[in-house]
Amino acid sequence: MAWTDVGIRHLRAFLAVSESLSFTQAAATLGTTQPSLTRSVVRLEQAMNVRLLDRTTRMVRLSPAGQKLRAELHELIPRLELALSRHTGDAVLRLGFTWLLPDGWVQEAMARFESETGVPVSLVRNDERLAGVGRGVVDVALLRGDPGTQGMRVVRLGEEGQVAAVPISSLLARRKRLAWAELTAQPLVMNTVSGITTTEDWPEDNRPSVTVSCSNFDEWLELVAAGRGIGVAPELVLRRRLHPAVRFIPLYGAPTVPLSLVHPVQGADPLARRFVDVAARAFADHHHRHPASRHPARRLAARPAAAA
Repeated sequence: MAWTDVGIRHLRAFLAVSESLSFTQAAATLGTTQPSLTRSVVRLEQAMNVRLLDRTTRMVRLSPAGQKLRAELHELIPRLELALSRHTGDAVLRLGFTWLLPDGWVQEAMARFESETGVPVSLVRNDERLAGVGRGVVDVALLRGDPGTQGMRVVRLGEEGQVAAVPISSLLARRKRLAWAELTAQPLVMNTVSGITTTEDWPEDNRPSVTVSCSNFDEWLELVAAGRGIGVAPELVLRRRLHPAVRFIPLYGAPTVPLSLVHPVQGADPLARRFVDVAARAFADHHHRHPASRHPARRLAARPAAAA
């Protein structure tokens, strides 16, 4: 296979696998089959005459060459896609997310941005830690928790409180509120891909001993409903009717979760920074109209974190 035969699909295939380190998950993200994805990665390796991924039956790891290519593609792929979209005249701002979008201010930010720029905002859910922004499949992402990634501009908007998700069959469902420390006595359902909770959120000498793992929000919700364990979710679920078999209960003593907008520092769509600025204003305006007494999550002045 020659360099002239390498297409963007081969590069996107490798980037998807390098992000999740799973051919199965990467294929689901790209909407393709695992054999097709594997062929694309193999053809790219043949064209480069180098191994990009070290893979066994149990795990996938990036080789040194793969690490270098991944870093380069994080910058190049978004720039290439932006250039192509501009030529077609079909500009769109892709906003990625993994869990439920917050109430009010996100919708207001989208409306303001579209009014000011004439560019529509497309909502894209990606069940992965960075909601696709690390792979360039979205231009900006709304993330909960600490993104912990390099080369990204992180604008911290504020913090969300957390609530417990319990099956209605549980005795806990009768409670009006729960203590954070009480959750350690229960099996914990954790979304290990895009979730906001890990066992390390509790003191080392008092952590949940039994966990049930899943990879996305829908699986998490259904596992709680099925009585496999309890979960932890952003407090906004108190205002949603998500599942008839799950009750959401306020927590006290729980840590708050950072809420941020994230986009690449290099090679980002220029409209991404514009959207972040519009969204930060919409966030501030919304919470000025709805003070903390009605929305208990703690707020922060929107400010960018230092890009790594």
